[in-house]
Amino acid sequence: MEITQELKLVTAIPGPKSLELHKKKQQEVSHGVGTMLPVYIERAHGAVLVDVDGNQLIDLGSGIGVVTIGHTNQQVVDAVMDQVQKLTHSLFTVTPYIPYIQVCEILNRRTPGNFEKRSALFNSGAEAVENAVKIARKFTGRGEIAVFDHGYHGRTNLTMAMNFKANPYNNGFGPFAPGVHHVPMSYPFRDPAGMTGEEAARRAITYMEKRVGAESLAAVIIEPVQGEGGFIVPAPGFLKTIADWAAKNGIVMVADEVQSGIARTGKWFASEWEEGFEPDLVIIAKGIAGGMPISAVTGRAEIMDASHPGGLGGTYGGNPVAAAAAVAVLNQLEAGGVLEQAERIEKILTARLAQMKSKYPVIGDVRGRGAMQAIEFVEPGTLNPNAKAVEIVSKYSHSHGVVILSAGTHGNVIRFLPPLVINDALLNQALDIVEAGIASL
Repeated sequence: MEITQELKLVTAIPGPKSLELHKKKQQEVSHGVGTMLPVYIERAHGAVLVDVDGNQLIDLGSGIGVVTIGHTNQQVVDAVMDQVQKLTHSLFTVTPYIPYIQVCEILNRRTPGNFEKRSALFNSGAEAVENAVKIARKFTGRGEIAVFDHGYHGRTNLTMAMNFKANPYNNGFGPFAPGVHHVPMSYPFRDPAGMTGEEAARRAITYMEKRVGAESLAAVIIEPVQGEGGFIVPAPGFLKTIADWAAKNGIVMVADEVQSGIARTGKWFASEWEEGFEPDLVIIAKGIAGGMPISAVTGRAEIMDASHPGGLGGTYGGNPVAAAAAVAVLNQLEAGGVLEQAERIEKILTARLAQMKSKYPVIGDVRGRGAMQAIEFVEPGTLNPNAKAVEIVSKYSHSHGVVILSAGTHGNVIRFLPPLVINDALLNQALDIVEAGIASL
């Protein structure tokens, strides 16, 4: 059945069927698996979710940046249906297959940096992060790594150690992997007035030199636009200054592009927005395969080849069906037109959000790149985080059929990650509802 790209509410949100299913979920599923909005989705297409009660919701989250290309993108669906009839699994490290190589070939061509590259495929963002750390440690022979305040990297033991925010990701799950050091991030909204990217970088570098020692660091890992941290965009010059210092000291510079990559910001990778910034390794996941589970680490050939044969891999890493879906997504990006959609969305989002900021003093900051935008809520007239406002606006939006996501170390950020196929009218309608929620404050 075709899904029209429109908001349509036929019951309260959540509806009776969703509520009944949620009771069953509470009985059968670990309570550790939380649910932000207990609306049970049956189908989806484009930028619209259809729940079991027949409600059509506007999706401004894309499964936290996964279906950037749009829900049930036809080329992805066709690729999956074709591949699943041919080969569902053989394990690439035992008997390889073509789609794995095709994904690597495109990523090697499209990640930043004019140097020879290699790629390896995995299952999830966190798994790719872990493997990037493994590769950097193997290449350098060092053990320590540095990450940044407000960063988020995953839910495995190592990546939990790398996260800045403990609740809900880390609480009670330790002890965590050692050798991880958190350093100050460039946060223009909250840094001292006038602090440049270079100055913020020197602050971080001083910490690493004094607290850790450059000679001990295997890698510096950073999200070029932080995701869970609240879409923090570092000041210009920050990324390149850190990378130049890392290169001088034999440290592998790693860009975690799990959320910010694959056309989300209007470029293939958010790293490209910083002139001269060419990370040694790029971590890729989420939007790469239109909803199928696959991730990658791509980078300098000499670093990627440092591991001995058999040192990288995993049972499902680069699964042929997921790899075929990734090829379908990446081919569409190479064909053109997708990056332009992110630019179109950016124009609407930045204009509307800036207008809201001028009207509502509860909005302290509007920031982001491309179709990755956010608003940070404060107590009016201060920089004090206002998580309560986010809670109210989110509940209002959800009850009116708009799926939005919160973020930020203090839970005071609303992030916008719409599928790039969302049309102008639907996006503006969703923003009207969000604004009404803000006005209700």
